[in-house]
Amino acid sequence: MAINLWPEGERPREKLLLSGAASLSDAELLAIFLRTGTKGRSAIDLARDLLSHYGNLNALISSSLEDFCQYKGMGSAKFAQLQASVEMSKRVFRDELRETPVISNPEACKRYVVHALAHRQHETFAIMYLDTQHAIVGFEELFQGTIDSASVYPREVVRSVLKKGAVAVILCHNHPSGSKEPSQADIQITRRLQSALELIDVKVLDHLIVAGSTSVSFAERGLI
Repeated sequence: MAINLWPEGERPREKLLLSGAASLSDAELLAIFLRTGTKGRSAIDLARDLLSHYGNLNALISSSLEDFCQYKGMGSAKFAQLQASVEMSKRVFRDELRETPVISNPEACKRYVVHALAHRQHETFAIMYLDTQHAIVGFEELFQGTIDSASVYPREVVRSVLKKGAVAVILCHNHPSGSKEPSQADIQITRRLQSALELIDVKVLDHLIVAGSTSVSFAERGLI
């Protein structure tokens, strides 16, 4: 049955307007994004098919253009719209951090980092650059590795921090495996970077590990 024939309170768009976006399921949110379905399939049917195919929204968002376009009803225009919506969300979190120091808004900091790295299929190391007030002045992905590890070079980190003129940083990387536990390699590279950045009077405030839709803070665990 076409969505416009559903009871008004069950249609995703009307449900969002009545109860808010948080009340919608992943499939309903995706259906609103898709707007239309395919022949014989409503937008909600297509959304459910996509989620079944990819497993979850994270996997869908992180799919490549080539893979995305192989699915019936999807194309480069939809892919561009999806990636644009993801980037807009990330910039909303970035703007929130620019308005307040990250120390006073740690949850916003975590949301931003999770949104930036959660969809990466390979391990990615990034840095959040902070000014004297600990407000964000930049975020940069510096190194990418295999699904298991990324090579991080202290010399390159120091060079990038000097270029940005940052006085403090938050180190970030993801665990595509979904493991929340810092590895010994994670702890060792954190200490190496702390030592290297101390030489230029830049403080490492934290190291955040992104695992799926959550993050783990070295500072909260007493590792920094």
